[in-house]
Parts: sequence; structure tokens; C-alpha cells
Amino acid sequence: IYSIDDDEKLTPSLEIILPHDLADGFVNNKRESYKFKFQKIFDQGANQETIFENIAKPVAESVLAGYNGTIFAYGQTGSGKTFTITGGAERYSDRGIIPRTLSYIFEQLQKDSSTIHTTQISYLEIYNECGYDLLDPRHEASSLEDLPKVTILEDPDQNIHLKNLSLHQAATEEEALNLLFLGDTNRMIAETPMNQASTRSHCIFTIHLSSKEPGSATVRHAKLHLVDLAGSERVAKTGVGGQLLTEAKYINLSLHYLEQVIIALSEKHRAHIPYRNSMMTSVLRDSLGGNCMTTMIATLSLEKRNIDESISTCRFAQRVALIKNEAVLNEEIDPRLLIVRLQKEIQELKDELAVVTGEQRTEALTDAELLQLEKLITSFLEDQDPESRLEVGTDMRKIHHCFHHLKKLLNDKKIHGKSTVSSEIKDQDCQEPLKEEYQKLRDILQQRDNEINILVNMLKKEKKKAQDALHLPSMGRSECRRSQSSPFPPWNPEGLRTLPSSATTQVQDISTFGYKSGLLRSKTGQ
Repeated sequence: IYSIDDDEKLTPSLEIILPHDLADGFVNNKRESYKFKFQKIFDQGANQETIFENIAKPVAESVLAGYNGTIFAYGQTGSGKTFTITGGAERYSDRGIIPRTLSYIFEQLQKDSSTIHTTQISYLEIYNECGYDLLDPRHEASSLEDLPKVTILEDPDQNIHLKNLSLHQAATEEEALNLLFLGDTNRMIAETPMNQASTRSHCIFTIHLSSKEPGSATVRHAKLHLVDLAGSERVAKTGVGGQLLTEAKYINLSLHYLEQVIIALSEKHRAHIPYRNSMMTSVLRDSLGGNCMTTMIATLSLEKRNIDESISTCRFAQRVALIKNEAVLNEEIDPRLLIVRLQKEIQELKDELAVVTGEQRTEALTDAELLQLEKLITSFLEDQDPESRLEVGTDMRKIHHCFHHLKKLLNDKKIHGKSTVSSEIKDQDCQEPLKEEYQKLRDILQQRDNEINILVNMLKKEKKKAQDALHLPSMGRSECRRSQSSPFPPWNPEGLRTLPSSATTQVQDISTFGYKSGLLRSKTGQ
């Protein structure tokens, strides 16, 4: 007798009652009831949509956020594991967790257009403790042995790497579903007394997600394992033999090792976890007690003859619930961007070393180098970022060429009548204040030029008087004394009252200043 109690808060429970049969006359000291608590309990009336919304959707959302996730189904043969994970082929509404998860993930990726996403698919089958790639593109498999075998490699950091397991990029939901259907056609399926289409192997369908924001060097990696375990079965009850018996032994052995790992993880002070006992536990190492958000689905058969297997499945699920994983966000720097950054840093260090040691090259730049410099200058001028820099290193040849090229561009604009200031200012409201300021500066320059011209004329007159005085010895002393004592007009802006001794030098300096002022005025007037 099965009873589901949903009244308990947050922890619904399943109770299995085994009434004693008093008619046989034997003493029966077995337990009459078994009560197990689960986060969610679904009866036979639950549809695939309900299963996905409550079990797979939260895990898929965490994977999209950058966390690893795992969903695996455990139970005896014929209890509905494959139907739950993969689904049925007769009706569209019978789609299982894998196709619904693919549909949900690609739907969310299409909504997020601000991030660059990459999706890859792998499909691994573990049959008789040997791994096979169900998606290998180089083999047309007529039998499972034709597929390439997958081997396990472990690095010094105890990370697992699967050799010969191919990754296939899927840009759309349709491509991902085609990969799923291709892998399902290569799975080992056989008819047994417990199930007409029994999967005789463990299958792990993995979705690898990578996301990166444009301009960012950080990349998020996440993977989602969707595991369909082979069903456990009692050989004495099924009565199988031959190849089916061999398969049953390997299946039960791998499930036994999985249970040993679960028991070891549930014990707090256990130092050694036997992950290496089987290939399946090695592959699922992260999912069991590692960096992953793991959800287990326990499937039960309600037939009376399978009551012992149902109790065993519930006990296994209770042990799994004791495991605590620590899921962390998987972020790292993009290796390609890191390589570019390190190469740039190496070049900068080489340039600095060349400056310190005084090693400067003297040969002429090649045509390719000149073309590259001109491209850098063009890109620098077109860049709107005020903090952008023209990176040409410390090579003085390149620096000189950049200055000459910039000067050439500036002169070309002046020749064609293009003002740099006017080309940059497009808003009419900003031009009016500049025009007024320009007119004020122009008036001030005109006034200064007039004053300078008057001073120059006066100095010329004084110089002529001094020269005339040299030709008149009798009047030289009085004329020189009178010339030195004559003051400047009161409008002199500098307040000068006496003529300096080196009049010729000052006349030349003032004339030069007047020329520079005229040059500044002519430039501003363009």
C-alpha cells in the first residue's frame, strides 16, 4: 500500500505499508511500514510538463547563470527512467527532460542578445564499463563496437578529461535535437522479461554553455549533465542468461559502486571517496560531492512483486539527499584575450628595455611598417574615446614618422580650407559663443598691432634724430641730452618713460613681435 502525505510543510512523504499475512501461520517480524521524505513526489497522473517545471527548469536556470548542474534518474528496470529523461516518441507532449531543457535554454539565449553564447553537445554511453561516443562523426556505426572508445584521463589537479569524446556545436534548438536523436539511435536497447525496450547502458547527455559579454575578458563556463542510468534488476527474478546476464552483472556492479560513493559522501569524516572504482562515478565526480547543483529522480514501480526494489530505491535516494555540494560560479579569463594581453605586455617591456640600454634602430622603416603606422594613426583619429592612445612603442623612427604624418594631415586640411575646429563643432548653439569670443580676440589683436606700429614709428624717428646728432658735433651733446629726456606719450600701455640704450635691438624685437602678432591674426582669421 502506497500513500502520499502532502500535508507536511515543504517535505512531502511517501509511506509504504506491508501488512503481515497471518494466514500462513508463520511468525513475521518484518517492518510493516516505511516512510520516506522527499522534496517533491509525483504520482502516475503527473505529466511531463509538470516534471520539467518542478525538477529540470530550476537546474537549467542555474546553468544559464554559470553554475554546473546534473539531473539523473535512478530506479529499477521498467520504472520509467528513460521515459522521464528522454521522453516518448509517439506524442509531442511526451517529450522528456532533455528535449524540454534544450528548448528552454535556447529560448532564453535568444532573449539575451547582449551576451555572446556558445553551446556544445556531447553524448557518452557506458556499456559494460566501456565508454563510447554516440555522436562520433567519423564512424557509421552498425553496432556499438564500431564506435570509438572513450577513455578517462586525470590531470594533476584531479580533473577528469574524456579522450575521444567529441563536442558538437549547436547554434539552434533544431541542431541540438538532431544530435540527441542521432545518439539515441546508437544506444544499446534489448528486450528483457522486465521491459520490452530496456536500455542496457548508462547514458550521459551533456550541454556545455559558454557566455561572454562584448568587450569583457571574463568568460562563464557551465555544463549540464542529464543522466539516464541503466535499471537495476535481480537476476534471480528476471531469469536472464547469456549476453543479458553479462549486461545485468555490469549494470548492477556499476550501480553498486555508485551506491558506495554515495555512502562515503554521506559520512562526515570519510577521508577516501572511491570515485575510481567505475567509469560512471569517475565521470560524475563533479556531480557527486563537487562543484555542481545535482538533482536526483527516483522512479518506482507500483507492482506488488517489485516492492523490495522500490524500498531499496527510496533508501538510496535518502542517502543521496545527505550529500552537500558546493556550487560556485565558473568564471575565467578568455585564454585568447589573455594571450594577446601578455604578448602586448612583452612587447612593451622590450621597448622599455631598448630605451634604457640605448639600443635604437637606425635603418629605414619598411613599407609594411609604414602602412601599419598609417592605419594606427587613422584608427586613433577616428576613435571617439578620449582616453585612447596611439601605441607605437619607443622606436624613435616610428614616433617621428607619426608626427610627420599628423603634420601632413593637418596641412592638407588647411590647404583644402577645412578648419579643424569648425569640423568638430556641429552644434549651432556652441558656435555662437565661439564666434563672439573670436571677434573679441580679433579686435584686441588689431588694437595691439596699431599700438605696436605707432611705437615702431616713434622709435624710428628717435633713431633718425640720434643719427643726425652724430653728424653735428657742435649740437651733439645738447641733442642727445634732449633726446634722452623726452618722454613717451601718456597712452603708452607699458608706462615706458625712457628709451633703452640698445634702441636698434629693441626695434628689431618689436618688429619681430609685430610679425608674430600678424601671423597669429592671419591664422585665426582663416
